[in-house]
Amino acid sequence: MREIVVRRGDALLIAGFVLAALNLRPALAGVSPLLPAIMRDLGLSPAGGGAITTVMVACLGLLAPVAPALAARIGLDRTLLAGLLVLAAGVALRSADGVPALYCGAALAGTAIAVMNVVMPGLVKQHFPDRVGLFTGLYVSVMVSGAAAASAAMVPLAGQTGWRAAAGAPALLALLAAALWRLALTKAAPPRPPRARTKAAPPPEPRARTKAAQPEVPPAETARAAAGAQQLASPAPSSPETREARGSRPGDPGRRPYATLLRAPATWPVMAFMGLQSLTFYVVLAWLPTVFQAAGLPADEAGYLLGLTNLVQIVAALVVPLHAGRARSQAPHVAAAALLTVAGYLGVLLAPTVTPWLWMIVLGLGQGASIALALLIITLRAPDPASVTALSAVAQSSGYLLAAIGPLAFGLLHELSGGWTVPLLAGLGACALQLVSGMLAARPAPEQAG
Repeated sequence: MREIVVRRGDALLIAGFVLAALNLRPALAGVSPLLPAIMRDLGLSPAGGGAITTVMVACLGLLAPVAPALAARIGLDRTLLAGLLVLAAGVALRSADGVPALYCGAALAGTAIAVMNVVMPGLVKQHFPDRVGLFTGLYVSVMVSGAAAASAAMVPLAGQTGWRAAAGAPALLALLAAALWRLALTKAAPPRPPRARTKAAPPPEPRARTKAAQPEVPPAETARAAAGAQQLASPAPSSPETREARGSRPGDPGRRPYATLLRAPATWPVMAFMGLQSLTFYVVLAWLPTVFQAAGLPADEAGYLLGLTNLVQIVAALVVPLHAGRARSQAPHVAAAALLTVAGYLGVLLAPTVTPWLWMIVLGLGQGASIALALLIITLRAPDPASVTALSAVAQSSGYLLAAIGPLAFGLLHELSGGWTVPLLAGLGACALQLVSGMLAARPAPEQAG
């Protein structure tokens, strides 16, 4: 990381990027601990209380495609800034008086998080193309840390200030991140030399200078980008040279037609993997404390166990991309992550009160690695920030729509069966599908395999 700071002078950019990542989950994870107080104060039923999170997760899926269109118009950097400001407004509105404000604020916050989720991999590709594994791991681990911190802090904070102030606290964090990111953009280093010279030079010049600049990117990263370009092939107008000819500026991801992405064979496994690992995660986030309480554990211990698995995810999310990002294939990492997730589910199913902390550590390692790998694969499989942003939108849109269905289906299976065995078996089935889709998504491209 020191090499990046010295060479590009972007320590402030990194700080702003990290603080923005910290905002991706507190508005979501902070709702569940406050639900009893919210429901009691506003007279909501359990279904009405659960709908707060459902609205937000549904927005993550339905509105993810907004991000590439917005980024094409104002650039990735300004899109992230806009997302942070809208997030602050949505969280503040959600904490205002009245049920309509609660749901409208939740939808606004979910929209902002949807846009920010999509542009983060593109920002990694744009600002840190030679450190994709490092910065993917960094931002995912910070994102998970935000979820864990919000889960732990909300109840004590609500005890001191009330649930409205506690639920509105993430708005202050979003405003702080927006201010730092705006400052980072004003102090950022000039555009990368290859792109600046290509636009300023006569037509024959860009090709030669671009080639001369290529050794700055490690060979393994270049090979993955080339393979990603072949797998996610697009019409000539979206090539780097054509975007330069059209006058795209740094931070402008260009346009990537969704029809082209959906025709690419590599897209569908990436979409499925993103969706299934999200489903297995949100099922745990929504129902794990309830499952533990039904097994006989006290409510506070059940909450601590959920916090433990979130904390463990930080370690996996930080470490796994560092190794997987340098590997020819991420398939072994995907397999290990899925099997750890299966082991955690099995522990909760077969012996929930016997060393539950162990099951939570195993589950946290598996789920933290899975989300990091899903986002890493999106970044590696696409050759440029435009492609990354478009693939991220497609994968996260389908993924979060699937994730929104998961907790609802899990609860329905519980109602129909009268216990937690059938829902947990269904969760294990989803883990198996996650393994299959992840192995397909993580396969090396044909050129790499040769």
